[in-house]
Amino acid sequence: MSHEPQNLIERLFSLMEARDLDGILALFSDDAVIYDPHYPVPTMTGSAAIQKGLTWGLATLAKPGFTVRQVWLDDSGGVVEVDTHHVLSNGMRINFEQVFVFEVENDRIRRLRSFTPNPPPGIGTWISKATGLWWKLRS
Repeated sequence: MSHEPQNLIERLFSLMEARDLDGILALFSDDAVIYDPHYPVPTMTGSAAIQKGLTWGLATLAKPGFTVRQVWLDDSGGVVEVDTHHVLSNGMRINFEQVFVFEVENDRIRRLRSFTPNPPPGIGTWISKATGLWWKLRS
């Protein structure tokens, strides 16, 4: 199977939307690493961990959805900005922006990392919220 990085990432989103776990797993190398903060164990290393994580992820989604906004590529991978629009298994719709950084090796995805526009964890969240409130009160 020969894929360029863009073909691989487009295929990944298509297979996610089709909920095709076997097809998704076939795109990853045996020692691939996925990091996604939405999963119970955000760092999934190797086929077994990735299968376990994606099985859980697909079980929580009635209808996965991704609209690619922008793609930046080179020969070994790239960055994809997407509008994510999922329907959860309980019927709730969620929409958020997401960026994926990915690396390709030997025509398979070797690394995939998700970035979401969430606020910083811990005290960083409280500092930014307090500052935002202060700015609103002063304007």
